[in-house]
Amino acid sequence: MDMRLRSPAFVDGESISGQYGYRRGNVNPPLKIEEVPEGTKSLALIIDDPDAMEPAGKVWDHWVLWNIDPDTREIPEGSVPPGAVQGRTDYGENRYGGPNPPDREHTYRFRAFALDQSLDLPSSAVKADLEKAMNGHVLDQAGMSGTYAPEQGR
Repeated sequence: MDMRLRSPAFVDGESISGQYGYRRGNVNPPLKIEEVPEGTKSLALIIDDPDAMEPAGKVWDHWVLWNIDPDTREIPEGSVPPGAVQGRTDYGENRYGGPNPPDREHTYRFRAFALDQSLDLPSSAVKADLEKAMNGHVLDQAGMSGTYAPEQGR
C-alpha cells in the first residue's frame, strides 16, 4: 500500500483551519492523492468523525464521494472533481459538510480509496452503501486526520 493522501492546508494529525468548518466557510480543504496504483478505475473519498460517537451516538459522516476519475491527483479547496458523485452526509446534504464538534476537540478522518471499478450508486447513497459497494474492490487506500475544536467554528 503506497497510496498517500495529504492536504496543503494542514499537516496530518494537526489542526484544521476554521474556514473549513461547517459554521464558517464550509468548503472542503484542498487534498492531494499520490501514488495511485495501476489498474485503478475510480477513486472514492470519505471524511468522517469517529469522536462524534459520544455526543451523536454514531460516527458522523462529513463527505462521501465516489467515481472520482482515477487520474485525479488534486481536489482543490471548495471543489468537487468533475464526474464525481456526492452521497448524502449526516447533515442530510449531498455536499461537503465541515467539522462542527458540539462538545470538545474532535479528530476527523480523511480516507481515499483506489477501486478496480466505478460504482453504480445513486446520489442518495450514504457511507454504509459506499462501503458495501467498495467491498472486494479496494486496490489501495490512504488516510490522514485533522483536529477541530468548537471554538474554531466561531
